Amino acid sequence: MSYPLTKQQILKEILQCGKDPVYFLNNYAKISHPMHGLIPFRTYDFQKELLRDFSDHRFNVILKARQLGISTITAGYVVWMMLFHRDKNVLVMATKFGVAANLVKKVKAIMRHLPDWLRISNISVDNRTSFELSNGSQIKASSTSGDAGRSEALSLLVIDEAAHVEGLDELWTGLYPTLSTGGRCIALSTPNGVGNWFHQTYVDAEHEENDFFPTKLAWDVHPDRDHSWFVKETRNMSRRQIAQELECNFNMSGETVIHSEDIEKIESTSETPHHRAGFDRNLWIWKEYNPEHSYLLVADVARGDGKDYSAFHVMDVTDMSQAVEYQGKVELDMYSTFMADIGRQYGNAMIVVENNNVGYSVLTKLEDMGYSNIYYSTKGSHEYLDANAARGASNAVPGFTTSMKTRPLIVAKLEEFIRNGVVTIRSTRLLNELKTFVWNNGKPQAMRGYNDDLVMSMAIACWVRDTALVSNQRDVEYKRAIIGAMTTTKTVLNTKVSGMVGYDGTKYQNEVNEAQELMKSFPGLFKG
Repeated sequence: MSYPLTKQQILKEILQCGKDPVYFLNNYAKISHPMHGLIPFRTYDFQKELLRDFSDHRFNVILKARQLGISTITAGYVVWMMLFHRDKNVLVMATKFGVAANLVKKVKAIMRHLPDWLRISNISVDNRTSFELSNGSQIKASSTSGDAGRSEALSLLVIDEAAHVEGLDELWTGLYPTLSTGGRCIALSTPNGVGNWFHQTYVDAEHEENDFFPTKLAWDVHPDRDHSWFVKETRNMSRRQIAQELECNFNMSGETVIHSEDIEKIESTSETPHHRAGFDRNLWIWKEYNPEHSYLLVADVARGDGKDYSAFHVMDVTDMSQAVEYQGKVELDMYSTFMADIGRQYGNAMIVVENNNVGYSVLTKLEDMGYSNIYYSTKGSHEYLDANAARGASNAVPGFTTSMKTRPLIVAKLEEFIRNGVVTIRSTRLLNELKTFVWNNGKPQAMRGYNDDLVMSMAIACWVRDTALVSNQRDVEYKRAIIGAMTTTKTVLNTKVSGMVGYDGTKYQNEVNEAQELMKSFPGLFKG
């Protein structure tokens, strides 16, 4: 208002502003515009709705696009809370201390540009990253250290760019008790993949599984933005950047090892299992055994510390699709017996076990049980050896060795198979692991607090299918030719062949027998 107010009018305006933060900001707040300087704060409809949510709900989680003024509207709400309420304690956290300090700076700027008569409390203590009002209300920026905010009761906690704050799940454990006396929380962020605290909190809020009220604000909530604006804005942005900065898409925003578009394709092929079986009902079955097909069972064995799971896949090698999947916590002896039973049910499937410390125990048990189709490799080179060759080789190692050398190879093979549609994944459990299987300092691994046992066993399955089984096929075809030659000529072999030193009919017959055994192991893949 441009004309002087009477005392009664001032009192009325102060009371109205104290009741309604929307009225307060639209009539008396000013903000700094990068092009136009200091301008009156005029809230859009989505910003007004957000201010009402701040008042109506103790906990708010906001999934937002860039440049919607959400940090500014939050700063305006903080000004209103501190000015019209006594002894409010506000803490601002962000990805970096400087980002949190910048929001505190916005609060201070709005406060200083209010009309003199409306500043019913003045700044009594003024620091660069914090200040205090004469009514006892205060605000400060904080780092994301482990003890941030633990020693004080908070009236409001603001977490800016929450999806990008590393280790926020642990921080929240310490911060939540500081809000127990009625404090509020506003967590706002663009998405940054799945599995982090912000993603989990937002998803749980949508399903009403926590106390947070969810709000999603994509790029098009702003009235000045249309399709032409979007096309122009995204011209030099990658698909991931668009998903993160503008579309509020969790799946496509993170640095997942498997491309987000491929993950979406897997979502379209995933389905509930036709049967749930096993001693703990964690054996998921999609396809029954087909005697004309070949199968491969690939297993990961839990370390035994209770944090991860033992898991295996049974893959139909004929079309590289999931037939069976298991994930659970089970004793090693029982796990070995369980795998052997499933392997036999699927045509004496080749069993590949990751031979870490506990993996060796499972492999030893399988050998003791007389399971005949176990994957072996050459120590050091990691090249595949069939069971017959392994029996006479001193450098044969049972199982598959995941090492610094082989891990990137098998993960790359998994990505290749998924990208090219070579493998059909049906499991929602595996799908969820793929969503949290990310690049961390250049290394592919599960996000902290998540597992990758299903991912890694599937990666080994893809690698074995593309190396050992292809090698087997070539070997079988070669030895099949030998059998064909014998059948065609019907020649009776002498025990020794003239001119071939050290090569006799016994060795020749062993090769024939070996070829026949290999063909029995993979009847569907090498039939005809």
